[in-house]
Amino acid sequence: MDKLITPADWSLVQAFLAVAEEGSLSAAARALRASQPTLGRQVKTLEQQLQAELFTRQPRGLVLTETGAALMAPARAMRDAMHEISLAAAGRSVQIEGTVRITASTMTALYHLPNIIAEIRRLEPAISIELAPSDASSNLLYREADIALRMYRPTQLDLVTQYLGDIKLVLCASQSYLKKAGPLTGPQDFKHHDFVGFDTSTAIIDGFKRAGLEVTRDFFKTRCDDHSTFLALIRSGCGVGFSQGNIVANDPELVAIETGFPIPALPIWLTAHEAMRETPRIRRVWDLLAEGMKPLVS
Repeated sequence: MDKLITPADWSLVQAFLAVAEEGSLSAAARALRASQPTLGRQVKTLEQQLQAELFTRQPRGLVLTETGAALMAPARAMRDAMHEISLAAAGRSVQIEGTVRITASTMTALYHLPNIIAEIRRLEPAISIELAPSDASSNLLYREADIALRMYRPTQLDLVTQYLGDIKLVLCASQSYLKKAGPLTGPQDFKHHDFVGFDTSTAIIDGFKRAGLEVTRDFFKTRCDDHSTFLALIRSGCGVGFSQGNIVANDPELVAIETGFPIPALPIWLTAHEAMRETPRIRRVWDLLAEGMKPLVS
């Protein structure tokens, strides 16, 4: 009889999936926060159990064999089942203690959440907070985070959302830049000024287009996708850009510019997996986040 994989071998399947999806042992080790030798041994053990080769080595990394490719669908189904088990078990917790992992945009994490988290820690000292600043979307279904603060409404099934309000965006520049470059009173002056824009994202270009102004990537003389660095470039005098109104209002070096140019607001949504939403510690942190964000939204 062929030897079958037992439930205890999930760690082996997890290692196989990570290597298959990441394309190399080193990338998979980073994704799983494990050591490369450990993953290598786990993949080798799985191959021995199955008596089949799962990967072939190529100059650019590891490539699935035909057998390895055939295992991907059932391995992913096994991963989904393990995540469901994890969510179901975590959702049964009745203690207001433990760890809550929050993910938010880099700007929200840097400028808004530190004071809110300090208040959460004061009120609930038995709850530990992990903050993961990221402008990418973490997968709440896979417990990459317990709660997400996002600038859009997630539509994925099995998620609970709460709309907190809108954060106003403004056109702004540094005092030093405006002193050198002169006034900016309306779109007719845009051609006389330098603008800071995104590097690969088209979000600002799309916003200009919706307002009736056609601009290209070259319109922005300084470009950066990282939002906190983006604001630092504006503050340093690289040009005119867009930022959150409450951040600009609290920065003595920055000036909000009123030109009549239409600027959409940023909606803020709290999001969690429905299986975790009523876990006492997560419910408590959810409520405190919503309360702490109230002064920042309209």
